Amino acid sequence: MTLQLQLTQTDSESLKYVAEFFQQSAGQWHSQRRYYTLPDGETKEMVSLISVEFLEQGCAQLQKLAQLHELNHPDILTCGSYVAWESTDSVSGRKQSKGSTLFGVFGTTLYRDRGFATPKPVTAQYYFSNPQTMCLKTEYNGSVFEEELKLIGHNYRTRQTIISRAGEQQMIGQYLEKRI
Repeated sequence: MTLQLQLTQTDSESLKYVAEFFQQSAGQWHSQRRYYTLPDGETKEMVSLISVEFLEQGCAQLQKLAQLHELNHPDILTCGSYVAWESTDSVSGRKQSKGSTLFGVFGTTLYRDRGFATPKPVTAQYYFSNPQTMCLKTEYNGSVFEEELKLIGHNYRTRQTIISRAGEQQMIGQYLEKRI
């Protein structure tokens, strides 16, 4: 979906899709992912256990997120997700990361308490190419993160992330997640 087509998607369609998407994503997931560093193609394989919780408008976590982003009303975020993970290197078995993040929605903006490569709050623009596929574009610190998250039935999700800097792709992350 191009940016012009994306602009024709109404806020009400986006809000309906995002709430359903977050609700359908709630639960426990086993994630297998591979990162490709460009241009050399070096790969890194990870596995993660991911927990996703749907957040309703007005809950304490979304109020905290609105405050973090200095939004003008504590209940402005219409829905969201709390995601926690624990990751391990697939080859060495070493723990790689453990953490959590909050997502909240207002209009077609997705608010986060932290970014992929920063602990600071960030925002992303999102749209849906279809009700099961959420696309995000996040920009900060000179980098652009383009993501696609796709629900496949009830038990699977795929994700792809492309990270660019100065107009050149730096990394591609591909994920297959299975509900557990």
